[in-house]
Amino acid sequence: MRTLVDRLVPPRKDRLVAFALPALHTAADAAKPMASLTAAVASGALTPCEATGLVEAFTKALKAADLETRLAALEQHMETARCIG
Repeated sequence: MRTLVDRLVPPRKDRLVAFALPALHTAADAAKPMASLTAAVASGALTPCEATGLVEAFTKALKAADLETRLAALEQHMETARCIG
């Protein structure tokens, strides 16, 4: 039974990583930790995949937040245009 479960839901191969990053709120903030990530990969504290995963996750979050902001602005603009017209 365990072998079957292990094949259906394989154990995670990721490792827990303790790595301090500064607060990231904007796209400009993403440039700051790149040197830290590069140094961590060079020293072996992070694998290249782990560092790439962090950058990709932040980039996706930024894109989603930007899309949400832009959509809200368009909806507000359309609502305003309906009220005027």
